[in-house]
Amino acid sequence: MRFGVFYELQLPKPWDDDAERRLIHEAIEQVQLADRLGIDHAWAVEHHFLDEYSHCSASDVFLTALAAKTERIRVGFGIRQVIPNYNHPARTAESVAMLDLVSNGRVDFGIGEGATRLELHGYGVPAKRKQALSLEAAEQIANMMVLDPYPGYEGEGFSMPCRNVLPKPLQKPHPPMWMACTSRRTIETAARNGIGALAFTFMDPEEARTWADTYYNIIKSDECVPLGHQVNANLAVVAGFSLHEDPDEARRRGVDGFAFFRYAINALVANDSKPGRSQLWREYESLRDRDLPTIGAPGIGTPVHFAEHIRDFQEAGIDQIIFLQQGGKNRHDHICASLELFGRQVLPEFAAEREVREAHKAEDLAPHIERALARKQWMAGLTDDEIPVVRASRKREAFYRS
Repeated sequence: MRFGVFYELQLPKPWDDDAERRLIHEAIEQVQLADRLGIDHAWAVEHHFLDEYSHCSASDVFLTALAAKTERIRVGFGIRQVIPNYNHPARTAESVAMLDLVSNGRVDFGIGEGATRLELHGYGVPAKRKQALSLEAAEQIANMMVLDPYPGYEGEGFSMPCRNVLPKPLQKPHPPMWMACTSRRTIETAARNGIGALAFTFMDPEEARTWADTYYNIIKSDECVPLGHQVNANLAVVAGFSLHEDPDEARRRGVDGFAFFRYAINALVANDSKPGRSQLWREYESLRDRDLPTIGAPGIGTPVHFAEHIRDFQEAGIDQIIFLQQGGKNRHDHICASLELFGRQVLPEFAAEREVREAHKAEDLAPHIERALARKQWMAGLTDDEIPVVRASRKREAFYRS
């Protein structure tokens, strides 16, 4: 079992002039602590225009700061909006590769497409085609990170001529690829494309077992045809996170942040929005004690209970637990205290046995992955004679002659 921390950079109102700066620097401190404790991953989303819910629009910049200030923890796009309306595929390939070099090969590359009208309509993304556009772009981004030069592409979402996309990533053939998943259907899509599943939804161990069985059955079947140049067979799930020796205190510190996270994403999809005038936290507070159901979060409690929770998910076939720690108005000092408690009392048990578990898993999957890669139709590279010549400007030629 691996562990990660997860950042939407939530900032419920009211704000002061220093709120965003303080939020970001506290998050960096939290990831530095996670790095020292031996937590494996730090994930950051990319969302746009979602006041209060997510102020993490430039996750590549945030992740670069994390990479510069840490030594071991992997830094993950969880996710990068890869549809060309958001980010041209060549720019994504360049950003992922540059971060991989800056971090000495610690990048994970999650792909996504956005879900709210604020994002989709803001960038002119057709909602019915968003997954297809995302997968099309992601496949070409992988090709750009590998092929020298990239032969060019004519497709539905974008077109570009032959160019050598630089730099190339340190990890070969490219950083592990993941996909944001919020339903069993998207879990199946991730498995069919041979990429890791970031299950940004909350589930109990029995539901997790169903998702894991679905995912790994497809990975092992003829349905799996890798989107990228490798297969990243991993399933991660998000869990609430607030630890204290006193379970009531753990709940007092963490349950509002967890409940706000769940409320806000549903409200952004289901409710009308007025840009720049959101009142998500005020709406949440008004409903919290009246209409919202009692929130249960197994990741909020004592270290003993959390360890039991992790064991259940491990036995269900989950590979990584990602902590939803920075939600709502959760306090920085409480987040750090929870991380330290996890590092002392929970992490050692799971770190001690995971190398053996992962070795057994790799051995079991190796023949299936080999067959999956054999099914892939690879984009052909160009010979030197096939690489087109980019003609110089006549005006510039005239300038030099003069």
